[in-house]
Amino acid sequence: MRNHAFRTIRALTCGAVVTAALGSIVGSAQQPTDRKPAAPAAASATQPPVTAEPPSPFTYNPEGRRDPFISLLGRGSDSKSPGVRPAGVPGLLINEVSIKGIVRNSSGFVALIQGPDNKSYVVKAGDRLMDGTVKSIVQDAVVFSQDVNDPLSLVKQKEIRKPLRVVEGGRG
Repeated sequence: MRNHAFRTIRALTCGAVVTAALGSIVGSAQQPTDRKPAAPAAASATQPPVTAEPPSPFTYNPEGRRDPFISLLGRGSDSKSPGVRPAGVPGLLINEVSIKGIVRNSSGFVALIQGPDNKSYVVKAGDRLMDGTVKSIVQDAVVFSQDVNDPLSLVKQKEIRKPLRVVEGGRG
């Protein structure tokens, strides 16, 4: 019984202290703080008005870490970024081109490819595209060696074979 009475008194005392503290905080917050002492009219006319400096913008000190406020897209000097593409065949991606024709000349086969801009280009084995090279050209297909840009992949290049004619519905 005595223990229960002690707990009750302690709880009431703590409650009174918290209430008093909150009352003083709320009371100070409600006091007007924008009152300024009255200055003589002659003194204010000779001095320029004092302007408060705007707060300095936030600066981030990375200390060797990446800045989280800078976008990861389109950073660096990577020439393979989507905004910067060389003109012609070196600016084409392997997945964007389609094979329109294959011709044999005295030095071997050459292929006629079409880019996403509906322009046609002539390529031969060894020509460089944006994400790979023309590995070889055979009578009915062009074989590309595409660079794999995945850091987790063990394979750094994969072979893509694009046929001259796409088989539709299982018919040749």
